[in-house]
Amino acid sequence: MNPDAKPLLDLVAAAAPGYLASLADRLVDDPAAHVLLDDLGGPLPEEGHGALGSVEELLRIGTGAATHSAGPRFFHLVVGGVTPAALAGDWVTSLLDQNAVLQTSSPLAATAETVVLGWLRDLFGLPAGWGGVLTPSATFANLTGLACARHWWAARHGRDVAADGLAGLPAMPVLGGGYVHPSARKALQILGCGRDTVRVHGTGRADVGALEHTLAELDEPAVLIATAGEVNAGDFDPIDELADLAARYGCWLHVDGAFGLFAALSPRTAHLLRGVERANSVAADAHKWLNVPYESGFAFVREPAVLSETFGSWHAPYLAGGEVDYSRLGPESSRRARALPIWATLRAYGRAGHREMVERHLDLAAHLGRLVEAAPDLELLAPVRLCVVCFRYAPPNVADLDALNQAIGAALLADGRVYAGTTVYEGRTALRPAIVNWRTSEADVELLVSVVRELGVRFVQDAG
Repeated sequence: MNPDAKPLLDLVAAAAPGYLASLADRLVDDPAAHVLLDDLGGPLPEEGHGALGSVEELLRIGTGAATHSAGPRFFHLVVGGVTPAALAGDWVTSLLDQNAVLQTSSPLAATAETVVLGWLRDLFGLPAGWGGVLTPSATFANLTGLACARHWWAARHGRDVAADGLAGLPAMPVLGGGYVHPSARKALQILGCGRDTVRVHGTGRADVGALEHTLAELDEPAVLIATAGEVNAGDFDPIDELADLAARYGCWLHVDGAFGLFAALSPRTAHLLRGVERANSVAADAHKWLNVPYESGFAFVREPAVLSETFGSWHAPYLAGGEVDYSRLGPESSRRARALPIWATLRAYGRAGHREMVERHLDLAAHLGRLVEAAPDLELLAPVRLCVVCFRYAPPNVADLDALNQAIGAALLADGRVYAGTTVYEGRTALRPAIVNWRTSEADVELLVSVVRELGVRFVQDAG
């Protein structure tokens, strides 16, 4: 192996500006470029093709065949872009290749993580004394928070579940509303509590009265899950009221704020999170609305000691980590220094810059909602509360609007000019574009409306 990395890094550095500049004009996904994916395959090379040629090949394939979700018109799922500072910070992360598990493995990574966790708590208005840890995603953040809830609940039954497991314990009661996300259910599945054990109260927002009735009948502590930012329409559970219930009945309140936690950045939407500071655990994603690269989530827990009780006790002397040991605060051991891109973007743009980004996205979502309401063949299915707009193509005299919108959703992904998939909202097939990319402009959301209507007209004419 040639130790000289400079020609390889020069290749990537030379390709990056042109690729980033092209995002505004590229198809979000180009089906014609998928043929390039065949070039990834073949047998494992025996001798290797050389570093320079291989990186050239990866750039050729990747810049052509990637889904260009870093661009301004990727509205599918809830996928943020990457700010310039965060992108550069991620390059630094790979350059330094730190193992962020222990202070002894990397004082830099441990210090950076401690700093950014403090900055994030401040950004969201969470108490300074809370414990926290960076995770690969909101799913891992939910896993972290709910693992702490499980530890807390088992301790109420006299069991150290970290040491002795769940055997012999009753099922842990987990209650929520209709917005509980599959990632929270997946976390419960991994934790051995059961994916389908969540007792749902309400078809949308959590029904506080029904929840209280159930809690009054229980003779043991329970875990409540509140959703901050539902994926189909951006709605919120009444967190403050759920915090009241948690206090009254001695429950653990976990808030899944994957992207909705960022509502705290704007005075216009901060009220949606009223009560979050009274939760026991909070989970969110940075690679959504903070616009840092994958993989980047975070979890906060009111009682820091619960994190170490849940994830610590390795009994491995060689893993003595010094003052800071994040392997004892979360589910990962070896982990990259994912704090560095977060540090870079928060340092670069500050609270004001990230507030401006969130508020610009709120304005764009409101603009999209107005365009939908003004169009005679579009129907807004839910109020625009945050950054997600739920609507459908609904021309008159079409019998099966669900099938029509399903076809439009598939056509949008194949067309590639804009990227937005379908969902089912209150029994109706709908589009639910999410606006969380720092590059997105009014022209981009206007193009989305134009393309949806264009494809819709085409389908109706073909059917007629």
